[in-house]
Amino acid sequence: MPKRVLPLLLIGLAWLLSQPALAEADSQAPAVDAERLETLLYQDCGSCHGMTLRGGLGPALPRDRMQTLSPDALTHIIRHGIPGTAMPGWEALLSEEEARWIAEHLQTDNRLKTLTD
Repeated sequence: MPKRVLPLLLIGLAWLLSQPALAEADSQAPAVDAERLETLLYQDCGSCHGMTLRGGLGPALPRDRMQTLSPDALTHIIRHGIPGTAMPGWEALLSEEEARWIAEHLQTDNRLKTLTD
């Protein structure tokens, strides 16, 4: 390697390491597409749980009922399903972060607060 190339490589490496966006990218969890996940929840999940989550083939998913489970438990159910029921696992289509977002959305931002709404 020519002696002139080494200083250029070191300068380039120093510049890359000084970039905050690049340094933070490795330390942050991947972002989820909230709009896509909300659409998935109210349409795809809604095909069984009802478009307003009031129930259908699957049970109703009101916020107060979802709050009785931990986010970890809901995430597990979303990713792995419930054996012996019609609830499939979505692990092949949803990452852990995406399933966690849906679980937390069901507990906090769910349009259906209770079955009496």
